[in-house]
Amino acid sequence: MEYRRLGGSGLQVSAVGLGTNNFGGRTDEAASAAVVQEALEQGITMIDTANMYGNSLSETHIGKAIKGHRHQVILATKVSGGMGEGPNRRGASRQHIMEEVEKSLQRLDTDYIDLYQIHFPDPETPIEETLRALDDLVHQGKVRYIGCSNYAAWQTCEAIWTSRSLGLNSFASAQPAYNLLNRGIERELMPFCQAYKVGIIPYSPLASGFLTGKYRSGEAPPTGTRLAGRFGQRTLTEDNFSLLTRLEGFAGERSHTVLELAFGWLLAKPQVSTIIAGATTREQVKSNVAAGHAWRLTTEEVKEADEITKESLRR
Repeated sequence: MEYRRLGGSGLQVSAVGLGTNNFGGRTDEAASAAVVQEALEQGITMIDTANMYGNSLSETHIGKAIKGHRHQVILATKVSGGMGEGPNRRGASRQHIMEEVEKSLQRLDTDYIDLYQIHFPDPETPIEETLRALDDLVHQGKVRYIGCSNYAAWQTCEAIWTSRSLGLNSFASAQPAYNLLNRGIERELMPFCQAYKVGIIPYSPLASGFLTGKYRSGEAPPTGTRLAGRFGQRTLTEDNFSLLTRLEGFAGERSHTVLELAFGWLLAKPQVSTIIAGATTREQVKSNVAAGHAWRLTTEEVKEADEITKESLRR
C-alpha cells in the first residue's frame, strides 16, 4: 500500500481508503466487520464515514469492527447532514457540531476522531462560528484534523481565509465527487487546493460503479446495484456509454481495465491524498486495492485520458 500526506499536514493516509456509506444499509454488522478486517489486512488505514450513514449504524459498525485495532486506523467522519426533526438537528452551527461529535465518539467507541469533516455547506451559519467550534474540538483533543466535503471552491476559499485570518486550525482536506465522468472540480477547486495545500479526497471514484464496466448499453442494470433505480438515469446515458467504450479501448490497448484506469488516473493527480472507495464484500476491497496499485500512468497517458474525457470538465 502507498501512503500519502493529507494535504499540507504531516498525517499519512493510505492512497486507497474505505468508504462506508453502505454500512448499516446494504451491509449488516457482520459483513461490515468482514470488510473492515479485509481493509486492514490490505494495508488500508483511511476509513471514511458520516454520522448520517445507515441511520448512524455505519459509525456503530465501524466502532465494533476496529476494536483492538484503533491504532491502525485513520478514522474520518462527517457532520452537518440531517439527523432528525427540529431546527438544530442539522447544519454546521456550534450547537449541532458539539452535540453530534459526542454521539459520533460514542458510536465509534473512541476518544478522538482523526479527521472531522463538515459534510455539506451550511448557508445559515457564519463560517467563523463553524470554524471556531472545530478549532475548540482540536484543542480539546477530540478531533485531530478538520476538513470539508461538497464545498464549492469559493466556500473552501472563504473557510481557509477565515481560519488563517483568525489564527484557527484550518481545513486539511476537501472531499468532492471526482472521477473520469465528473471532472468539474478541476476548473476552480483543484487549483485552489493545490495552491493552499489542501488535500483532495475524491468520493465516487467509479461514478457509482459505472466505471467498473458492469453496466452495458441496452441492458437493464443488475438488480440491487446503485444505478438500478432513478439515480441511474443520469448516468446510464448514451453519451456516457460512448465515453466508457473509448476509455475501455484506451485501457485495453495498454493491457489494463477501465477500473484500473479510474484509480490510476486519480492517483496520478498530485493533489489527491486518498481515494474513498466503497465496498460491501472482502472481494471488492481486494479489487479496489489491486486497482490502486495496478497502473502508474505516465504524464502522457494522463493527458490522453484527460483529452478523452474533456467533456466531463463541464459537470
